[in-house]
Amino acid sequence: MAIQMHIDPAQEPSATQRAYLAIRRMILIGELPPGEKLKIEKLRTILSMGGSPIREALTLLVSDLLVERLDQRGFRTADISPSNFAEILNLRCHLEEMALRESLAAADHAWEDKLVISHHRMMREPRANVERFEELHKAFHMNLLSACHSLVLLKFCNQLYDLNIRYRYLAGQALNYSKRDISKEHTDIMNAAVDRDADTACRLLLDHYRNTGAFLEKHFSSEAAE
Repeated sequence: MAIQMHIDPAQEPSATQRAYLAIRRMILIGELPPGEKLKIEKLRTILSMGGSPIREALTLLVSDLLVERLDQRGFRTADISPSNFAEILNLRCHLEEMALRESLAAADHAWEDKLVISHHRMMREPRANVERFEELHKAFHMNLLSACHSLVLLKFCNQLYDLNIRYRYLAGQALNYSKRDISKEHTDIMNAAVDRDADTACRLLLDHYRNTGAFLEKHFSSEAAE
């Protein structure tokens, strides 16, 4: 997954930023599994960099809720649970509905063009290219909200998206979407948003999240019971 950060493209990312992006990606896609102790020496070998930027990156990832600090014992990847996922889903639905309504109220032609283009790119990308598709999928969902003027609200929505996508990656091929037309769900959401129909757009968006959430909750609840 391509990790999105507000980095000036004219500037070379610092060692801390490079470490942050790399470790964050490994956590999100499951290369670093939930609850794993994050050993600095091992990460130094993987990332080919010094320990200082790695420690700084891990501290940043604590604030992202992707890493947990262990008292006097370093760091580990954040654990997962059905209750944690349910909390993420609930918060995501509440905050994104608020952000989407504000976004549609302030939306202009530039916002509409950006949304339609991001939808087109997402639809053209083969799902077999998982990380690239997820990058475009996130761009589409964040563009829906992008006209919202609350930077704090958008930051929380962005963070909750990543916490949710981690569960999707961890579930992997176990998810069965055969009874859903995901492409149509995205298109219907986009059309309602372009029409500035906030009630319909919000209803479709939340149904989209809750339907996916039902698959994920079933998967992780069954895993927890084993």
